[in-house]
Amino acid sequence: MMAPVTRRTIPHLAPWAEMRAAFRWNIPDRFNIAYGCCDSWAAEDPDRVAIIDLSEGRRVWTYGALKDASDRLAGVLAREGVGRGDRVAILLPQRAEVMIAHFAAMKLGAVSLPLFTLFGPEALDYRLRDSGARAVVGDAAGLDRIAALDLPDLALRIDADSWDLSGAPAVPVDTGAEDPAMMIYTSGTTGTPKGVLHAHRFLLGHLPCVETALEGFPAAGDVGWTPADWAWIGGLMDLAMPCLWFGVPLVAKRFGKFDPDDAWGLMVEEGITAAFLPPTALKMLRRTEAPEGLRLRAVLSGGEALGAGLLAWGREALGVPINEIYGQTECNLVMASCAGTQDVTPGTLGRAVPGVEVEVLDMDGAPVAMGEVGEICSRGSPATFLRYWNKPEETDAKWRDDWLRTGDLGRVEGDGVITYVSRDDDVITSAGYRIGPTEIETCLTAHPAVVMCAVVGLPDDLRGEAVTAFVVAPERGDGLERELIGWVKARLSPHMAPRAVRFVDALPMTATGKIQRRDLRGG
Repeated sequence: MMAPVTRRTIPHLAPWAEMRAAFRWNIPDRFNIAYGCCDSWAAEDPDRVAIIDLSEGRRVWTYGALKDASDRLAGVLAREGVGRGDRVAILLPQRAEVMIAHFAAMKLGAVSLPLFTLFGPEALDYRLRDSGARAVVGDAAGLDRIAALDLPDLALRIDADSWDLSGAPAVPVDTGAEDPAMMIYTSGTTGTPKGVLHAHRFLLGHLPCVETALEGFPAAGDVGWTPADWAWIGGLMDLAMPCLWFGVPLVAKRFGKFDPDDAWGLMVEEGITAAFLPPTALKMLRRTEAPEGLRLRAVLSGGEALGAGLLAWGREALGVPINEIYGQTECNLVMASCAGTQDVTPGTLGRAVPGVEVEVLDMDGAPVAMGEVGEICSRGSPATFLRYWNKPEETDAKWRDDWLRTGDLGRVEGDGVITYVSRDDDVITSAGYRIGPTEIETCLTAHPAVVMCAVVGLPDDLRGEAVTAFVVAPERGDGLERELIGWVKARLSPHMAPRAVRFVDALPMTATGKIQRRDLRGG
């Protein structure tokens, strides 16, 4: 049986050190994300507004309606044999049906698998094959994209634009907090993308950071929104799921191409008080004038360092500080820089959130001295992943004793403050996305004109880093550059496509024949 839900993990805001000293995790043995974010509210207050869906017109979903729809979709899945441990892919843009699909899968003890609608057929083929997804819930456009793929494990394709939920609902199964709940793919640096498997406790691990970084979230009258895709851990777990957990109305609206005027208008019209705005969105908003009528109470951002200038603009234009958060798909929201409860140093990651330990360790696993650089490592968070899907060696390599290795290099500034320095590998951080080069390189080398290539991130004022391909090709020119960019867009995703292609005669290599991407980044 599911335990009664205790919503708050931070009783009240206090100085950071005081909150950390008093905090204790309370993770129940039996727990299900769908129960906490949907069914418990439906039992307590079924007419409470859960989602304001602006994806097409305006649809208001109550918790009662959300529960009924997810129960009935779970029934559809169950009748087709979907059960515990099966992966259910979700290929939908930001709309209420995304949450209905997540909750339906979780109620069966299955594992939800969010996928970007931007993904092309090759990217989708790999993730659906690697995960062994048994079912996919998508819209007509998404299902068309996978129609020609040979996916032997995929037994069921459900069109959210025309699904029939008139059948009998499923009875939710009992799950433990340690049972698998969700898998999110992240790009590797030297290999194929990795499926990051999370347990139901995963949601609970996000809450202390959200409560503090959104300055005492939830507060009376809060309304949440993010332009970030709900297939990304930032959009889904930094704001969307926590809103539903806390009973805060969640606005669903993602623009096909982010438009600052549309975003300003939405925030005013819907009375948004709590927002997760990725760095690129903030930079684009900065180019326009903030309108009157904003009700923002708190803003958080993450994915790359914002810098003092952007933070100062935010305080002036938005009327509230922008609180930076830090984490990764394997263990999200472990650090925060919160103006209301910390002495904030602009440009730093802030401090470890209550309940989590974060250290900067050297090659031997010992804490570095103040001012020294080492690898940022964390432990103690329920948001820590279970394992990589079918990759035991990579899972083992992610750990050093009981510390989770982030692969990020940081510097200790004193009093628990850490500054981000760089990645210690080749991950590209562009417009909030973390992109591994290998999948793009594999795609490019499949083009008949490409002999060899390497993909790196180069500094970019808007995106943080721009995906850039260095290509060896017998013939070259603007026409081939456009063709190669389009080649990746069509097969992988627009956000993974190079912003530029640089043609070179040769690539820098080590003595053992490995490409030295570091030399390309410095060139």
